[in-house]
Order: sequence, then C-alpha cells, then structure tokens
Amino acid sequence: MQVSPCRKIMENRKVNGDGDGYGYGYKPLLIGDIVISKIILDLCGGTGTWSKPYLEAGYDVRNITLPMYDVTTYIPPKGVYGILSAPPCQMFSQARNAHNNNPKVKPRNFIEGMNPVNACIRIIFQCQETLVFWALENPVGLLSKFLGKPVYTFEPWWFDGDENWSKRTALWGKFNVPQRVYLNYEDRPDAYNVYIRAKKRYSLRKSKIPSIQDITCGGHKVQNEIRSITPSGFARAFYESNR
Repeated sequence: MQVSPCRKIMENRKVNGDGDGYGYGYKPLLIGDIVISKIILDLCGGTGTWSKPYLEAGYDVRNITLPMYDVTTYIPPKGVYGILSAPPCQMFSQARNAHNNNPKVKPRNFIEGMNPVNACIRIIFQCQETLVFWALENPVGLLSKFLGKPVYTFEPWWFDGDENWSKRTALWGKFNVPQRVYLNYEDRPDAYNVYIRAKKRYSLRKSKIPSIQDITCGGHKVQNEIRSITPSGFARAFYESNR
C-alpha cells in the first residue's frame, strides 16, 4: 500500500525524535566552515507574527501569504531550515456549526478548506532533505479528522504575551514543544484586570477563563481578525525552543 506524504511526515516525527515525540537535535547548516543563512518559510503567514522572532534574529524569513504568494502554486527553494504553516481555519471551525442554517454564511466545504492544507503539506514534504523543524497550526476543530491527533495543543494565555484569552490551538509537526510560562490563569499579572472587565460575561464558563469575545471591544469582524493572528507570546516561546 502506498503511504501518503502526510503520513510519512507524521511517522518521521516519531522515528527521528529523541523518544518523546517532541525533542529534536538541531545542527547548523554549513558549507565548509561557513554557517549559511537559515531559511524559514511562513506559509499562510498573514501578518507574520509567528515568524517575527526569527526575522528579528536574522533568519531568512519568507512570508508566503496572499496576495503576494499563493501556497497552492508556490515552489519552495532548496535548503529550507524550518517551516511554520497556518492555513485558514474557517472550514474546520466548530463555530461554523452555529450557522448551518444561516443562508448568509457560506456552507462548510472541506475540499476548499483542504486545498491550502494540502499545499502546506506538499511544501513540507518537498523540503524534507534539509528541514529541521516544521509545524502546522489550526484552532482545535475538525482538521484532526484529516491529519489525526495533533502533536501539541496550547492556549494563548499560557505564554508571556498580550493574549490573555482562551483559544485552544492545535499543532501538528516535528518540533520542540515551547516552554509554558503560566500554569494557572490567576498567575498572569494582568489576570485581575481581566476578571474585573470580563467577569459578568465569562463567569458562567466552566473553565472560568475568558474568551476573546469576553475581553475585547468591537464587532465580530474585529475579534476574528485578532483571533486569526498567532499569539505573540507563543511565537516567542516557539522560537526559543526551535532555533
């Protein structure tokens, strides 16, 4: 039976790891004694928040995102060191279930949703020869029906960033797990102010942790734009663990 590229990549993370499925030994790319620039592809990168720490550290970061680049037609260069990918999540979001009968909302279309996902996986597979780490990100939802159980899930509030809300997010790939900063929401220095602002709206949630709707102003469009940006605290923690 022929093994799909996606399954091969998923199996590689188990074979090449140090036993726990997460840790990988990184080696610099060399030509003789010269260290060459490490290429990072930020697929469907949008604002480039996830790859920003790499850019600031001097990596050769290439943000492959619309309208300049289309991942479905993009051909990667040789010598790629790391890949960050965040394909659109709209077709895999559980929130879409609430709009199944709304004629103003575009119906769920898995074929459309999987087009950029498949393109990201294809690019990852093409870069396997030199690729040291890769990660594919999506909010916890229906994408797991196609890619299987994620390697890692996180919440934005776990890290030392401005994102003090809940949004369970999944990662598939081959990477070192970023170090979590806060084990409890109450440990965040801004937690008290968030409680004061959002208590009435999120107090009935079982988790007692606010969502972005609880703590931001503006309509759904503003909230969705903020939610679609990779949390800055997570981005820095991921970079520190995957250099």
